[in-house]
Amino acid sequence: MEKRRLGRTGLMVTPISFGALPVQRCTMEEAGQVLNAALDAGINFLDTARAYTDSEEKIGICIASRRNEYYLATKSMARTKAAMTADVDTSLTTMKTEYIDLYQLHNVKSEAEWELVMAPGGALEALKEAKEAGKIRHIGITGHNMDMLIKAVKTGEFSTVQVPFNCVEQGALRELFPVAKAMDVGIIVMKPLGGGLISEVELALRFVLQHDGLVAIPGMDRVEHLEQNLAPTKDFKPLNAEETATLTAEAEVLGPGFCRRCGYCMPCVAGIDIPATFILHHQYTRYDMKAAIPMRYKGLGVKASACVECGECESRCPYNLPIRERMKQVAKDLG
Repeated sequence: MEKRRLGRTGLMVTPISFGALPVQRCTMEEAGQVLNAALDAGINFLDTARAYTDSEEKIGICIASRRNEYYLATKSMARTKAAMTADVDTSLTTMKTEYIDLYQLHNVKSEAEWELVMAPGGALEALKEAKEAGKIRHIGITGHNMDMLIKAVKTGEFSTVQVPFNCVEQGALRELFPVAKAMDVGIIVMKPLGGGLISEVELALRFVLQHDGLVAIPGMDRVEHLEQNLAPTKDFKPLNAEETATLTAEAEVLGPGFCRRCGYCMPCVAGIDIPATFILHHQYTRYDMKAAIPMRYKGLGVKASACVECGECESRCPYNLPIRERMKQVAKDLG
């Protein structure tokens, strides 16, 4: 598999790499199968996070013995120096490694958070000290707020930036990527398949890969995902006009306000599986699955009507989706 240089980190990584968010849904045995299969297939870059429950633990248990075969990236929502220092040490211990190739500030989305992580005693200070100590090798940032990421890249403090980019969400191409490339900041693409909602997988990944310098990290929790996601890297060809039109049509159906199933909104205080509820409603409304979806919806343990409108989910959603209003609509349509 070809490799791409991840900006000024100098790391040469596989263009389709491994997003480990879904691994938290695997059993230990399943995680071992997919992680080892990824390495066997030639993938050499894994991205996880402290927030992904036991994803780091599974990486440590399942593939620590193969540490020389992959670059390791993780990230933390910690905003203070003390909390970030603790998280770095926890990541090292949990993943059974002496160093982490890339440690990222995770989902910095507001001016208040930005000021906190950048101030004396903030999370960035902890990462710099960890780098000096050899615990981490490079520092990056992730997020969904384009203005915030552009601001971060321009500081020169970050070697990588991780952002959503797919056939629906193309703002980064116009706004962020030119700035990052000018400063030799590596670009990591999250949500290349829209959280799994983009059905034209090969076309969607080829859309990302036809842009030079980008590294995509689709989430994977089954071996079949590997085969599907790596297919575009074999005899790669940019999209032709017909394929572009097909992908554009799907993007128009999805629209910009769809749930990406990232799970940041969870847990719900009322016990609602918010991503599953929204995916079912999306299929019901957009794909005219009027017979099948109500039956599947009945199988959910807690229905949308149980929403207490506390708003906690909305405060955590990186896409600022109006979850409470949508829950009302789901309850109206499906019960």
